[in-house]
Amino acid sequence: MNPRTRAALQLGLLVLVIVGLLLVFPRALGFVEMAARELRYFWWLILLVALAAWLIWAGRRKP
Repeated sequence: MNPRTRAALQLGLLVLVIVGLLLVFPRALGFVEMAARELRYFWWLILLVALAAWLIWAGRRKP
């Protein structure tokens, strides 16, 4: 399995897990909808998600 295929599978699995969790926990879906509408109040949420993504990918790099 080449790296591109593996990355695509990981991304697809991540999307499926997120959709599954939103279906299982409908209040989380409501929170996400409210956050999308009221983005000016939830700018910190975007920063936290960006920081988490950066830590995941930057932490995997070899020195």
